[in-house]
Formats: sequence, structure tokens, C-alpha cells
Amino acid sequence: MRAHDDSRRAAGREAEEEIRSYVDCIPCFMSQALHVDRLEGMDDPYAEMKKENIREALALDPSSKEMANNSNEPRLTAVRLAIGGNVMDFRVNKAFDLNRDRQQIINQEFANFDYPVFRKHLQSSSSIIYLGDHAGLSVFDRILIEEMGKPVTFIVREAPIINDVTKEDYILSGLDKVAEIRSSGSTAPGTILELCSPDFVNSLQHADIIVSKGQGNYERLSETDFSIFFRLHVKCPVIAGDIDVQEKDIILQYHSPYS
Repeated sequence: MRAHDDSRRAAGREAEEEIRSYVDCIPCFMSQALHVDRLEGMDDPYAEMKKENIREALALDPSSKEMANNSNEPRLTAVRLAIGGNVMDFRVNKAFDLNRDRQQIINQEFANFDYPVFRKHLQSSSSIIYLGDHAGLSVFDRILIEEMGKPVTFIVREAPIINDVTKEDYILSGLDKVAEIRSSGSTAPGTILELCSPDFVNSLQHADIIVSKGQGNYERLSETDFSIFFRLHVKCPVIAGDIDVQEKDIILQYHSPYS
């Protein structure tokens, strides 16, 4: 027992030193450094929870598709559903009710709404890079990918990190039936370009459309020169302040160096 405690303390000191080594200590860097699977030496401590999230989302799949199909604009409803799945973040929302929260976001107004721009870009594009976020909401991503009707490359993490989507989650969610898969080459939550593979970064530079899900991706990519459509459910005051919206707002925002 004592040896185990000593090991944990040593791992904690190592993580603390690693954090201090970062010049720009943004949340996604910190999360990678402190993540519990590194302290415990486990491959994927959230594996079963992610599977349960995916099972819960799959159970709602028929009614979610019906919501989209019966709406005036199925693609926009699919955008809402994909954002609605973002409540499945047990780091900040341990008591989510997916069915209830899905319905709430279906009816919620967007704080920033660049859907007309998204629709225009989609019409002229031949392919899309879709940056995945949490494993559970990847089921809702699949519905949107089907509605977009264009070839999609879905980006996963190189290895398990918190509840972010990996290759295994991609398959469990059925994304393998609608999109190709590519790893970012990074084991960090979010998309930290400095930690990604050169091949992945090159694909972003040549993408027709980049669709980004969630706060982790926004934190880093909002500072880049890429043209990106950010879609997220705002969960913290830092991100809310950066976007100039309120917590719990939903966002579909176009980011371009030329705008």
C-alpha cells in the first residue's frame, strides 16, 4: 500500500514539473499532463463509461433521426443534435439527462449563428474534415454526417484521453459506415497542433471545410489561420468570455483569417 502511495506521489510530482515546463499552460495542455490514466498507469480508465454513453446515445438514434427528418430543415436539426450530444461530458456534467437535454437544445436559440455561411460552403465543397470530440456524442455526429451528404474524414485521438473519441469509439458509434477515419497523431484532449502529426496538420491546410466539435478543439484552433466552423455548447466562463456569449449558449460560428 505504501509503495502504491509513493508511486502516486512520484507521478504527481512528475506531472507538476511537466506543467511548469509549459510556457503557454492552456487547459488542454494541463489536462493531458494531469490526466488520471497517466497517474494510474491505465490504458483507458473511462472505457466502460464511454461505452455506456455510446449505448445511451444509440438508444435514442431512431428518435433523433426522426426529429431531423420531420423538421423543416433536417441538416440544421442535425447540427443541433450534434451540439446537444455535448451534454455527455461527465467532467463538468455528471447528472445529464440526454433525452431531456437533447430536446432542450433542439429548441434553444443560437448565440452565434453562421449556418447560412456553413450551408454555402458545404454546397461548393467536395470533402470535409470533421474533428471529433467526446465519444458519446459521436453517435449524433453520424446523423449530421449523413445529412451533409459529402465525403467526410473523421478525426480521432491517437490514444485514449478522458472521454474523447478514439478509433474504437468511432466503430462502436457506427461512424465507420459514413466516414473515413484519421488520427490527429496527438494524445491530448482537443487539437493542439504542436502535438499533432505533420500529415494531419497538412490535411487541415488543404481541407475544403473543417468542422470542429467542442470546447477542447476551440481552445487551440480559434487562434489559428484555418477557416473553421466551430460548433459547441459553452460550458465555462473562460470560453464564454472569449466568444462574448453566456455559459450554456450554443454556437455555430465561422472562424476565418479573412473575415
